[in-house]
Amino acid sequence: MLKPITQHFINNEFVNSIDGTTFETIDPSTEKVLAVVQRAKEADVNIAVQAARKAFLKWRDVSGPNRRDLILKLATLMEENAQALAEWESKDNGKPISVARDGDIYLAIQQLRYFAGWADKIQGKTIQTENNAEIMAMTIHEPVGVVGCIIPWNFPITMMSWKLGPLLACGCTTVLKSSEKTPLTALLICDLIQKAGFPPGVVNVLSGYGPDCGSAIAKHPDIDKVAFTGSSAVGHTIVRNSAESNLKRVTLELGGKSALIVCDDADLDKAAEVAHVGLFLNQGQCCCASSRILVDEKVHDAFAQKCVDRLKSVKLGTEEGMDQGPQVDDIQFNKIMKYIQSGKDEGAKCVTGGKRATEVGYYIEPTIFTNVQDDMTIAKEEIFGPVMQLMKFKTIEEAILRANSTHYGLAAGVMSTDIAKAVGIARKLDAGTVWVNMYDDFDAAIPFGGYKESGWGREKGEYALENYTNVKVIEFPITKY
Repeated sequence: MLKPITQHFINNEFVNSIDGTTFETIDPSTEKVLAVVQRAKEADVNIAVQAARKAFLKWRDVSGPNRRDLILKLATLMEENAQALAEWESKDNGKPISVARDGDIYLAIQQLRYFAGWADKIQGKTIQTENNAEIMAMTIHEPVGVVGCIIPWNFPITMMSWKLGPLLACGCTTVLKSSEKTPLTALLICDLIQKAGFPPGVVNVLSGYGPDCGSAIAKHPDIDKVAFTGSSAVGHTIVRNSAESNLKRVTLELGGKSALIVCDDADLDKAAEVAHVGLFLNQGQCCCASSRILVDEKVHDAFAQKCVDRLKSVKLGTEEGMDQGPQVDDIQFNKIMKYIQSGKDEGAKCVTGGKRATEVGYYIEPTIFTNVQDDMTIAKEEIFGPVMQLMKFKTIEEAILRANSTHYGLAAGVMSTDIAKAVGIARKLDAGTVWVNMYDDFDAAIPFGGYKESGWGREKGEYALENYTNVKVIEFPITKY
């Protein structure tokens, strides 16, 4: 098994913080300290940015095929170390080992390989002008520069790949901050980046907190763009920091309160399974979780029972083959328990779960509420935990209106055996992704991002390349014959 790395990765070297400050990272299944990690602050960010800026002057001119081969080599090294990466992801984050390996790390590898394929295909156009016989015009796509990346704790390796894949393919360099809750696997990836042969300074990774490390990245005058995944509240702060510094470009993948509409003609067995995956994936710690499940009143009771029955087979733990691990830390655990209590206090019916599941570890029983009303706290706020809310509706028009009655717009779902009807509903939903008769598919080629306060821009797929390139026009006269 790989040994944990606790230093920052700057200019292809593992180094301590300037002031020597550290913090602890905790195993949420045991509540014990896993490692003591170096804590980055503004001085460390400055050094990392200097390294990234210097590296960019050369990396931007590295050929597409050469960038492609380096990204592919990194993906292969991750594949060769997938088990060890999964074990550390499980220890630091709390998800079961098999889920980390077969889900998160598999998706990260696929993401890198997908964008490696784009590295030699980032091209511009020639443009037909009104005076085409005498004027030649063309566009080229150039790397945006140094990118500040801030990733969350719920899918550390996957989110790292969502950022690294396109920015490296486009010829950018980066200073990336991992979450203070889950710093370890990002540093293990850095060890593989070093082994893959990336030039010094192309990828720099810091471990730290938002107020002193993340903020320094967002405000830094020599960072050209910020790519952030996290809460909508922090997203607002990052936009302000960008505006107050150098108006750096910002892409945001933020929170959600996604609706899943279950029509009266849905296959209820399939719908219950889709709802289960949509809500309980990653202990409910998923920004696009289907946390508002709107069910036609004619099938509500039968559907609710199927959802309850589905929970009987859930196995708690982080070992191979387990289904649900602990929440990431005590902060998240306590927050979710308060939401569960608010649901009970406000009149929702807790039909299963709702309690701490173990004496040790931040495990919460998978929980289902019925009789949930739109004005309840659990129906409006992002819980980010294993808490399902079932809500009745009478008409499709009502369901669409209620699904859209939120300031979020990340994802949604529709369950119906009438595909034309389902797609018609999907067209009316204010969400960046609408899954029909499925949920939580994250193919590398499919763009992902939100409407409204769920974010700006798209990650994954060809659309992500737009985040990391500038379009330059070159225009010149030609001889007319």
